[in-house]
Amino acid sequence: MSRNILLLGAPGAGKGTQSKKLAEEYDLEHVTTGDALRANKDMETEYGTPRSFMEAGELVPDPVVNEIVKVALEEADGYVLDGYPRNLDQAEYLDEITDLDAVIYLDVSEEELVDRLTGRRVCDECGANYHVEFQPPEEAGVCDECGGELIQREDDTEETVRERLQVFYDNTEPVIEHFREQGDLIEIDGEATPDEVFDRITDAIEN
Repeated sequence: MSRNILLLGAPGAGKGTQSKKLAEEYDLEHVTTGDALRANKDMETEYGTPRSFMEAGELVPDPVVNEIVKVALEEADGYVLDGYPRNLDQAEYLDEITDLDAVIYLDVSEEELVDRLTGRRVCDECGANYHVEFQPPEEAGVCDECGGELIQREDDTEETVRERLQVFYDNTEPVIEHFREQGDLIEIDGEATPDEVFDRITDAIEN
């Protein structure tokens, strides 16, 4: 049976990992804002195409993102939505265009998020992801896949991570509160192994 699931959580909470697993488990479309924008770069809206904003290095405005997400959800026979809505206006728009079966919020403390994000390492060659603590490579600093050098991205330093988290709290806390007030929010403790968190999510969805 098809389901419409929204997954919310701060950067580092595990949304990407859990969204992919949920999509596979329930045979749903995994809809992310980034993928939807890339797939519809040239879609005409009254505000212009997403490409025109992306190539200028500008944030794609809400009305354009809304249109793109609407198309992606209409084309999906059941979905896991990840990375949208990012603010209250988008959340209210989402209420208008679709019915959600579950709104899951991965609750992870700020210190845990900082540990996860600052420990991330990315292969300079092939882009494979590792973590110094949770998913280390076989040889420190060397990619298992291609032998490339593992680097820390600029946006994974502690100062930048804390800035990113503050932006999330400022913009997305009202979204979480919106769904909590509607009685739709399922809060999941995200501070466990990915498999344990996944089991908690599926239990919540099925019960």
